Amino acid sequence: MVKLTCSRDSFNLLKDSWEDQDYCETFKVILLNRASKVIGVKTISTGGITGTVADPKLIFQTALLCHAVSIVVAHNHPSGNKRPSEADIKLTQRLKNGGLYLEIAVLDHIIMAEDDYYSFADEGEL
Repeated sequence: MVKLTCSRDSFNLLKDSWEDQDYCETFKVILLNRASKVIGVKTISTGGITGTVADPKLIFQTALLCHAVSIVVAHNHPSGNKRPSEADIKLTQRLKNGGLYLEIAVLDHIIMAEDDYYSFADEGEL
């Protein structure tokens, strides 16, 4: 099992699993056990060129069904711009708050952009 220790680990794992989906926005969740080892990477939604739906209920349902203790969420920006939108920022806060109630830590939200990424955790926004 792969262990995640930093945002770069998450980026590298996701980059390998993204499967040429650079033309449309896709939202994924990395599911982790108590030791921060990856127990799965699941696609939550695939949308169009400018967006996708990331429903917190589906994200946490996936985490609960997989017995995840913590999660890292991620989506790509096909435009190549790694900066978060206002919707990205609001979603991250909703997920953080929801995770507190369910005792599932949201460790990071990664925005994938070509060969670079944005980490909410690294930027102190999570």
